[in-house]
Amino acid sequence: MISVANHSLFKWKHYQSDIILLTVRWYLRYNLSFRDLVEMMEERGLSMAHTTIMRWVHQYGPEMDKRIRRQLKKTNDSWRVDETYIKVKGQWMYLYRAVDSEGNTIDFYLSKTRDHKAAKRFFKKALRSFHVSMPRVITVDKNPAYPIAIEELKNEKKMPVGIQVRKVKYLNNVIEQDHRFIKKRVRSMLGLKSFHTATYILSGIEVMHMIKKKQVHQGVKSAQNQKEFIHKLFGLAS
Repeated sequence: MISVANHSLFKWKHYQSDIILLTVRWYLRYNLSFRDLVEMMEERGLSMAHTTIMRWVHQYGPEMDKRIRRQLKKTNDSWRVDETYIKVKGQWMYLYRAVDSEGNTIDFYLSKTRDHKAAKRFFKKALRSFHVSMPRVITVDKNPAYPIAIEELKNEKKMPVGIQVRKVKYLNNVIEQDHRFIKKRVRSMLGLKSFHTATYILSGIEVMHMIKKKQVHQGVKSAQNQKEFIHKLFGLAS
């Protein structure tokens, strides 16, 4: 059963909301293709096109990201910031990511460019997140764009003047390790076809990664808990 507030999210869909969320969750969490999911659903007696599942992922991945924000535990004030490369339609794009010193995801941002303007947009997005603490210290790599972006945000009074910026490579090991889950999932896909679809899919992958890292207030310790939590996010009765 779906609450009235969430009814429009699944309106006119040919399949039940729990089936839609199942395929979306599995695609974002595991190394499955859309065609793998078509076969798995056929075993359940359900016939659907791989393009149908793709549209669901594009629609409900970003919706999951939006809904999970208020459910996340507060991060600490020691940020680790780095960018990694994601290939979109044959071209390399830049996925900016930040975690705290305990490895909890702060935020992420896909950009076509790697400069101080992109870094500044990423920081501004991160600072708007409900679960994020204002940074006391930000550890970055040798990318010169980060100090410039941080200085501009200080001048605009978007960041405290006393923030310490560190360039200590070994301290960023925690985020470089964290990139691996995202990269592994993206690598198994058949290629991201456009910048917009890449942002939709990446937002869903990041959500599933945060749930896996137990960043939500409710105890999500198993796949069953994960399913129940996502159903609650969308107002589905258990």
